[in-house]
Amino acid sequence: MPAPNPAASEFLQTRRSRPAKTLQPPVPDAGALRPLLVAAARTPDHGKLEPWRFIVIEKPAMARLSQVVADRGKALGLDAEQISKGRSQFDQGHLAVAVIEVQKPSPKIPALEQTYSAGAVCLALLNAALAAGWGANWLSGWPSHDRGFMEHALGLGPAERIAGFIHIGTETAIPPERPRPDPDAITSWVSS
Repeated sequence: MPAPNPAASEFLQTRRSRPAKTLQPPVPDAGALRPLLVAAARTPDHGKLEPWRFIVIEKPAMARLSQVVADRGKALGLDAEQISKGRSQFDQGHLAVAVIEVQKPSPKIPALEQTYSAGAVCLALLNAALAAGWGANWLSGWPSHDRGFMEHALGLGPAERIAGFIHIGTETAIPPERPRPDPDAITSWVSS
């Protein structure tokens, strides 16, 4: 019989992201952030490729990233509302970790599995931050899918892309619970 971990089970069954706009200082310093990154790096990684890395974005960098979003939005011909929405996480952010997917050549590990691993890192970092008592949220948005933003804002190379921005801070409001999927409605059993 396995040895259960009731506290971990309770956390996973009740975890709730915190809206990024409600996250305020204080934010984790380097010493508090390191264990969260260690936890995130324990993500399943078929072939031990480490197809991801982290970029910590501190408050002084947020204004620069917001301006890159504005410039890219104009270059792409986006309307003011789209640009404003793309800028908002940087205008309101105080600390974020960009999880960068790094595709690595492998004859055995498909690119899609590397993408899944990078996504798992995002969730692991989000959960590590929440478990440590911080508020946290995983954001993306159109800038995270724009090659120009990736290159100009974060200096990403051709084999890299943004898997997500994990915003971390002190929560100022606890969001209400939202409806969750019914496991019975989305689960099939195969017995033979």
